[in-house]
Amino acid sequence: MVIKNINLETVCGITSVLPENDKPEIAFAGKSNVGKSSLINALMNRKSYARISATPGKTQTINFYNINEELYLVDLPGYGYAKVSEKEKAQWGKLIERYLHGSSQLRAVFLLIDIRHEPSANDRMMYRWIVDQGFPPIIIATKLDKLKRSQIQKHVKMVREGLDLVPGTKIIPFSSVTKQGREEIWELVETEYLDRQEVE
Repeated sequence: MVIKNINLETVCGITSVLPENDKPEIAFAGKSNVGKSSLINALMNRKSYARISATPGKTQTINFYNINEELYLVDLPGYGYAKVSEKEKAQWGKLIERYLHGSSQLRAVFLLIDIRHEPSANDRMMYRWIVDQGFPPIIIATKLDKLKRSQIQKHVKMVREGLDLVPGTKIIPFSSVTKQGREEIWELVETEYLDRQEVE
């Protein structure tokens, strides 16, 4: 994907009305601090277009990035961060659910998992939800650069078994530092989820 233009078009908070977009949407879900903003910046070839925070739980909105007037990358709030009040967590959860249930253009939900750690209960719940809603589950195993090459297969297996992945689920190891996995993600998006016939 050659990135010609990017526009942070819509930012939705807890009380916002969700946009009625007319282009395919690819959503990115994952727990706080798993690297969603870093991944989106890497996909867009920008260093800091999506704000990266040192404080987990900072992204409290759903952000819609319009790419080339062809599709939206949708950054969802991170889940499972302990220092946020239960009330706030519940509100974020409702916001995410409202989007995932309500978007007519949502084509896929990419679930980000930190490749270094066992998937959490929240990760497993999110994965089951994606599968149950009929979306093709795609796992992006982030922070790949933190592992030695010899450890990668072992950790991919840990993610696969920890989430109890359904057969055929794709796992793409990814590093925002080396950009490994970036081309694979774009290739998947372009071949599977873009309405190429509508794009002149």
